[in-house]
Amino acid sequence: MEKTIWFPFLLSLLAGLATVIGSLIAFLSRRTNRRLLSFSLGLSAGVMIYVSFVELLAEAQLTLVEAAGRGAGLWTTAGCFFGGILLIGIIDKLVPSFENPHEARALEDMQTSPSKDERLMRMGVMTSLAIGIHNFPEGVATFMAALENPTLGVAIAAAIAIHNIPEGIAVSVPVFYATGDRKKAFWFSFFSGIVEPVGALIAYLFLMPFMSPSLMGCVFAAVAGIMVFISLDELLPAAHEYGEHHIAIYGLVTGMGIMAASLILL
Repeated sequence: MEKTIWFPFLLSLLAGLATVIGSLIAFLSRRTNRRLLSFSLGLSAGVMIYVSFVELLAEAQLTLVEAAGRGAGLWTTAGCFFGGILLIGIIDKLVPSFENPHEARALEDMQTSPSKDERLMRMGVMTSLAIGIHNFPEGVATFMAALENPTLGVAIAAAIAIHNIPEGIAVSVPVFYATGDRKKAFWFSFFSGIVEPVGALIAYLFLMPFMSPSLMGCVFAAVAGIMVFISLDELLPAAHEYGEHHIAIYGLVTGMGIMAASLILL
């Protein structure tokens, strides 16, 4: 890889492996800090939504209008934005609802005696697979954003990492209580997160050879759509499910404020 590729790839790796942090929290904690988790998920959503509309979509529109003219550029931007939403929506639809990794689960609600419970094991395996599928486009998003703007890439990677932590919990807890094996639970969590840098690698191998300002604009618009969908369909509902509606909104506004300040100052 070229030197400039390593930093975006590293960001996608770190964001993906935040699932491991969730796995460790699940093993070391007895109760869920609902207020902190609710605030963190809201903050992550705020960062993603603000970045999507203020930075990514605006940059995509500017690039595509310059390349194709106002009418075609605006339509292409909108088409790619909703195309990104459609893509992640289809992926989300493929995940069975009772095993959806974005359904909020508190640690204390899942801690029962370790047993060979086939249903719990199936839940853990399916959740790991589902999170891996979800993390693939997130890896592409982190990589492409960081490639164009490292500061923006750091913000997106941080937001994705925050929401990957509870996903790590969702994977490791069912596997552990089905098998009693902490190592097995840890590795399931690890492999669900490692898909994210795989997405970055595939983006590098298949998109970079054809990269142009117009294609970058299309990718940015699609990434914006993906992140808006994740925020509205996954992060905010999960934050509310933890029972702290107002704290989730405070986190949302805080995330937007932090992102606004970072884009102005950096």
